[in-house]
Amino acid sequence: MLEQNDLVTFAGNPVTLVGGPVVENEAPPDVELVSNDMSMVKLSDFKGKICLISSVPSLDTPICDLQTRHFNQEATKIVNNLQVVTISVDLPFAQKRWCGASGLDNVITLSDHRDTSFGTTYGVLMKEFRLLTRAVFILDANGVLQYRLINGEVREALDYDSVLDKLKNMV
Repeated sequence: MLEQNDLVTFAGNPVTLVGGPVVENEAPPDVELVSNDMSMVKLSDFKGKICLISSVPSLDTPICDLQTRHFNQEATKIVNNLQVVTISVDLPFAQKRWCGASGLDNVITLSDHRDTSFGTTYGVLMKEFRLLTRAVFILDANGVLQYRLINGEVREALDYDSVLDKLKNMV
């Protein structure tokens, strides 16, 4: 499996990303994740909608919380036919607790804790921590990857404007 240690740092220290990468203008392989009610969900289940996939290390951290809230509030104002999905390796129970406390209604949280298939398929699994790095992927309504942004430093916020600009250009 591919390993890259020159794309991302955590507190300034290089980390190894395992798997991927997915390529823009191609349909990534489908992956199955665990929802808050423990049912299995495939990313292909969102075909027919533009899908903004937000990858975070853990919803229980301030920057990941902010990232999820920001896309829930801002991206859904731009695109009517949009599904925001946040993926982490947090257990579904923790994600469900976060969702209940957050008051957000447009975001779906999915867990990659079982086999990290999303992390390795999309190339965002941090080997050293078994967590996902901070990233965004946008799939069009046909499931084709139109945008990929992997943040260079895990502990810093994404460039939200570039993500929202890409969404604006898709509508």
